[in-house]
Amino acid sequence: MPALITTAAPVAHVAALGLGVYRPRRIVPNAEIVEAIDSSDEWIKTRSGIASRHWAGPDETIVTMSAVAARRALEAAQLTPDQVDAVVLATSSQMVLGPSAGAVVATELGMHDTAAYDVSAGCAGFCYALANAANLVRAGQARHVLVIGVERLSDLLDPTDRTCAFIFADGAGACVIGPSETEGIGPVAWGSDGSQTAAIKQDKDFQEYFAEVAAAEATGGTSQRPYIRMNGTAVFRWAVTFLEKACRTALGNAGVSVEDLDAFVPHQANSRITDALVKALGMPESVAVARDITETGNTSAASIPMAMEQLLRSGEAKPGDTALLLGFGAGLAYAGQVVRLPEIYSDTSPEK
Repeated sequence: MPALITTAAPVAHVAALGLGVYRPRRIVPNAEIVEAIDSSDEWIKTRSGIASRHWAGPDETIVTMSAVAARRALEAAQLTPDQVDAVVLATSSQMVLGPSAGAVVATELGMHDTAAYDVSAGCAGFCYALANAANLVRAGQARHVLVIGVERLSDLLDPTDRTCAFIFADGAGACVIGPSETEGIGPVAWGSDGSQTAAIKQDKDFQEYFAEVAAAEATGGTSQRPYIRMNGTAVFRWAVTFLEKACRTALGNAGVSVEDLDAFVPHQANSRITDALVKALGMPESVAVARDITETGNTSAASIPMAMEQLLRSGEAKPGDTALLLGFGAGLAYAGQVVRLPEIYSDTSPEK
């Protein structure tokens, strides 16, 4: 008779227990960017809501920024690295194919033999990773999971590209997910549309780039490295026509209404997209809306944890509040869930 196979005991409820972020030291105001893209501070603010952004220095890598944010999240959750069973790291700007950034960060944190992997889902990456982590805990595969969203998008920017150079930025956010007495993370609403990959994409793959380099070497010509390119009009049209449904699905999955929300934390892509979603959803004025894009820019997979932290740090929202998260972007992909906001790292000193 075949041996019976048993599974770990499932967990009834999960929640985000602690949150930490890292913002790079260098602050780049619009004034530093406008000349190269033949623009103005007013134009950038009107089009995106961005006044400044953080760009990482040589020592502020995917790994180092993630590690600082993760340590802060663990402190906020009152946990130690040895209590973490898995690391799920979301990024689109890790400039090597392997090893995974998650595995390197786990070792940097002093973890040993800990499951770790990366998620690539563009600006929806953090919410994808959060869904993975919550399901790992619910299934009994892990007790505590560290979720990280991190980007160094300044590495992928063409400084003369009027459509992208002022938008994207760098940073990291981390959140610890674990068991809870009450539900703290609702079921995810997610999806993708690969027919719209041209809306946000790397403009050439590395095979094309290597072929250009070889041709340039043979002919004495030049080659241009791959950069992020974006069709802002296509992204805006998709966001304002499709994402209302995604938000309502996430709310329905969690069994709550817009009126039940304390906070709304959308991906910090563009302030006009945020405004359109708030209006389409009929969001009450009592709902605190994350506007971290003004001083942080678009940090893709790091956007939502950084925006959550800013909302909590400002006092506009508090731990335990009910919030709707919505990540969306390259893919085109989206993911959203209703969560109970976590505790944040308590040190208010400048980033180190």
